[in-house]
Amino acid sequence: MILAVRSDSVVDVQGTLAGQALHFEREADGFHALGGVPFGSDSAVARVVRSYADGVVDTATVPLPVRRRRLPGERLRVAPEFARPPDSLKERIRLESELVDGVRERAHETPRLWHEPFERPRTSVITSGFGIPRIFNGAVRSRHYGVDFAGQWGAPVHATNRGVVALVADLYYSGTTVLVDHGAGLVTGYFHLSRVFVVPGDTVERGQVIGHVGATGRVTRPHLHWWGTYGEITVDPLDLLKLVPSLEWRATGHAKTRRTDAQR
Repeated sequence: MILAVRSDSVVDVQGTLAGQALHFEREADGFHALGGVPFGSDSAVARVVRSYADGVVDTATVPLPVRRRRLPGERLRVAPEFARPPDSLKERIRLESELVDGVRERAHETPRLWHEPFERPRTSVITSGFGIPRIFNGAVRSRHYGVDFAGQWGAPVHATNRGVVALVADLYYSGTTVLVDHGAGLVTGYFHLSRVFVVPGDTVERGQVIGHVGATGRVTRPHLHWWGTYGEITVDPLDLLKLVPSLEWRATGHAKTRRTDAQR
């Protein structure tokens, strides 16, 4: 969602939403910031600190409505040993989770690097959407926190916008993985790759081929899993396609909330 602060006398704005920092930027009609809301939330509260030209500083607490998304489940039948990873892998999975969490946290320290609209990593059909519950052998084990694109082994995968490669690694769940830090809290991920053409520290441009589709990690067929986060909050990456560089919405996204104007 986008938050807006409109006042001619405001000279600086800081704030948080759902525990994550907001990175306000000055626009023609005030300050705007991109924020995220955890999946399944039915409400959120933004806390905004405004500084004025006359030296006054005040704080606004703004409740935000959130429309929840209802999704059908995907029912899967697998052998019991594949429904849960073995205990021997718990430490590996924990360390890999900490590695990814570090990338998400550091994205708040990077200035915004993208200046063009986001684009899809592949033009192929979407085979699984964001937030769908995965039901293994009759029990909900997880949700699909990403978007899957069809692709044959070796098909190209494109960076969805400008950013810095923050991680290239072989992870238990996501296989050969590339994470791109776009700055101002945003990270996108490209999972299950068969080949990678970038290394950590590379600056990638929108549309650049960064890897090939594969079937590495916990998957049964080749495809691309596209992932997006705002800090610690996992978001529907398709919502990024609705952003334009000025941070104005072209349409509402997963959180589907009206723009909020915190005024003096």
